[in-house]
Amino acid sequence: MAGQIPQRFIDDLLARVDVVEVVGERVQLKKAGRNYSGLCPFHQEKTPSFTVSADKQFYHCFGCGAHGNALRFLMEYDKLRFPEAVEQLAGRLGMEVPREGADDPRAQARERKRKEGVNLLELSASFFRERLKMPEGQGAREYLERRGLAPEVIDTFGVGYAPDTWESLKRHLGERGIGEAVQVEYGLLVHREESGRTYDRFRDRVMFPIRDIKGRTIGFGGRVLGDAKPKYLNSPETPVFHKGRELYGLYEARQADHRLERVVIVEGYMDVVALAQFGIRNAVATLGTSTSEEHLGRLFRLVNEVVFCFDGDRAGRQAATRALETVLPLMIDGRQARFLFLPEGEDPDTLVRREGSEAFQDRITCASPLSEFLFDQAAAGRDLARIEDRERYASQVLKAIGRLPEGVLRSLMLSELSRRTGVEAASFSALLARGEGVAGRESRGAQEPAAMEGGEGSAMSEPPPRGESSAALARRSGGALSLTARALQLLLHEPALVSRLPEEDDWCPEEEPDGVLCREVIRLLRAGGYRSPQVLLAHFHGSPEGERLAALARRELLIPKPARGAELEGLVAHFRRHRRRRSPQEEFDALLAREKAGERLSREEKQRLMALITELHR
Repeated sequence: MAGQIPQRFIDDLLARVDVVEVVGERVQLKKAGRNYSGLCPFHQEKTPSFTVSADKQFYHCFGCGAHGNALRFLMEYDKLRFPEAVEQLAGRLGMEVPREGADDPRAQARERKRKEGVNLLELSASFFRERLKMPEGQGAREYLERRGLAPEVIDTFGVGYAPDTWESLKRHLGERGIGEAVQVEYGLLVHREESGRTYDRFRDRVMFPIRDIKGRTIGFGGRVLGDAKPKYLNSPETPVFHKGRELYGLYEARQADHRLERVVIVEGYMDVVALAQFGIRNAVATLGTSTSEEHLGRLFRLVNEVVFCFDGDRAGRQAATRALETVLPLMIDGRQARFLFLPEGEDPDTLVRREGSEAFQDRITCASPLSEFLFDQAAAGRDLARIEDRERYASQVLKAIGRLPEGVLRSLMLSELSRRTGVEAASFSALLARGEGVAGRESRGAQEPAAMEGGEGSAMSEPPPRGESSAALARRSGGALSLTARALQLLLHEPALVSRLPEEDDWCPEEEPDGVLCREVIRLLRAGGYRSPQVLLAHFHGSPEGERLAALARRELLIPKPARGAELEGLVAHFRRHRRRRSPQEEFDALLAREKAGERLSREEKQRLMALITELHR
């Protein structure tokens, strides 16, 4: 991005946009007095606890605690990064997003490159669609006709054709001023190191554009017309395409039904498109990878039921086992997962054509619930009349139950295991508790409790164990805050206090995660001029650091507002006194490490470094 987005623009944007309108496009709202209410889109519920206030321009869920303004809602619901959410809100109002530091040549170059990348993917998608209609696309059109795809479905999914030549797309984009380096970076060209030659990655393939949740093309999948290998070819990882995160067909499924309740996960592009041809518009496909927790977490934010669809052969069963392991930790109450196994030799594409839409829908409806699949899988190949086999059966099921979150499903699974084995449910619960206790102790290791130093009102925790993350620190922060965390909390609750800080941030302790995070927060506050805690939190959304800041934001700040500036200045003075008390060798090592890392030392720090060299080598 070309510089920070000014705070004044964000304030103006939020003042102009209507949060009720933004939320109402994605959630069915009903008037309830002066506010609006509906079912929360961030957790599964049957009774509305989600409220949107037109007066305060704020939303809040009394069930899960989700809250924020229109900007925060777009980030959470549409899975957008902060700058993208600002761009989308501004686009609604026809406003152009200004950037500070736009005269920085490097920032301008980065912005040009970003726009060039987005533009070339859309240009490429258009190129492939055009080639499908031309004489060179005759073979591809015949292939799609044999697969029974109607023109409407082809248009909906933006299907195209990559010509059977080495440089068609390369020339097309080059004529429009897009350089080869960018085409390589975004996966459209292949570069051969030994020869230096570049050529089109996709040739003589039916092309399926992969779109993000907003409908923008972020990559491609190409299917061969004959028997060449690989059968399917995906775009490689690029700045905008990450196959472990994206799902083919999700954008189209949401366009077809904004109130999706169930999603079917299939294997390939043609399965998704063929099912859509037969009116089944809620299918998605992973992109050459197993279904990940990130995939499922994304889906469960949209629907409460996911159906895994697999071939009935051995490979399909193995894939189902991996999916089961992935989905277990996500099965909070209200969510459902089912497993559908097709007849051997069939896939969704062939089966829906042979049986028709209604029969395939019946298969989806009758798919095995997670519990049934889990018990059947554990029993496979075992004689449950034998005690040894029954023990292994119970152990396998119990291990899986242990991965379920606390809730009704977990309790019911324990009861069902008790019924099937004749062992009391209490015994299984005790075994689970004992196993989880041991696992918890092992994961905690030999961490020492935080020590306290200083006098009255000066509780300072020891630095966390080396390598401990900010997220781990957040989980431990239910007690007294360290002094660094107190400084961070002050800045978070009242960003304007950054003006009370010295220009140099050398007072921030470098040896603990909160000190590193504090430096980053100060840098952001100074660069963006932000005065809103919500905007500051948005910058770190989705990261361990964001979790840490959110935990500090939820803690009540007990210091009276008029005293907060003096409190922050007192903390800075304390840190500086603490640093001065270090031994000359410690101070020398710290300064030297910063200089070797490429950090620019102040004039005073350089002078101090030279003095320490003299002192230590007397």
